[in-house]
Amino acid sequence: MRTSVFNAPRWIEQYEFPFTNYETIPTHLFQEVNQKLIKKCQSAAPLVSVVIAAWNEEANLLKTIASLADMDTQIPFEIIVVNNNSTDRTQDVLDRLALKSLFQPIQGCGAARQMGLEAAAGEYILLADADCIYPNNWLSEMVGLLKQPGVVCVYGRYSFIPEKSYPRWQLFLFEKLKDSIANLRHYKHPYLNTLGMSMGFIKSYALQVGFVLRNIRGEDGRMCFDLMKFGKVKQLKRNSTRVWTKPRTLQKDGTLLNAFGLRVRKEFKRFTSLFKEPRLHDTKTSEND
Repeated sequence: MRTSVFNAPRWIEQYEFPFTNYETIPTHLFQEVNQKLIKKCQSAAPLVSVVIAAWNEEANLLKTIASLADMDTQIPFEIIVVNNNSTDRTQDVLDRLALKSLFQPIQGCGAARQMGLEAAAGEYILLADADCIYPNNWLSEMVGLLKQPGVVCVYGRYSFIPEKSYPRWQLFLFEKLKDSIANLRHYKHPYLNTLGMSMGFIKSYALQVGFVLRNIRGEDGRMCFDLMKFGKVKQLKRNSTRVWTKPRTLQKDGTLLNAFGLRVRKEFKRFTSLFKEPRLHDTKTSEND
């Protein structure tokens, strides 16, 4: 379904549950989601493992799992959620879901995703975030791209669900800028675009390089950088496969105008470097610039 400049797609509404914490989640929602998980999402012999790192996501996790449980695919898959040392009731949510869950006491998405990677039974790994909503063609389209000859890593695009002070038309314009920048980056630096909310790779190669285990931003891009020595990185551009999330990252910057300005300045500083070959470096010890 095409996204309106003024509204998010209607299918998202079915996952916008009104609860705000574990105590307010109705029992029937767990029952409905579990019926779908048991029926089609927890294969005994999965080709794909969807790995989710969750830190303090008691209010969001069920929405994400509900959308993944509605995948329209014949591909056998499993869902693995790694509780990354949450201090809220994320584990209580997991205990009531019919999926594989693990606990990683080492703080950081890299450590959580590494644990999920090692526990995965699938040949292909898809990363998802615990606060996102996924369209029902996401898994099939991501895996289809990942199966192409010579491809070792793929990533998709994402959009923001509008909130007060963040109207959809403003978010739409912001996303157009973001997507244009991503196209420039992809030419020689696709790892700058790979985010754990919508990313996939071949398990055997990922096990060879592993995630950075320090609690540092960008562990997803670091994994992609290390995978590039094995093959190509592809971008999934179809609008129908966009992942949807609340604008929490933008809210950290204050207004949308501030978020826009910060990103434009950052990209302007490294514009010329986007056309140069990436500098070889050790992703496990390097710092973010």
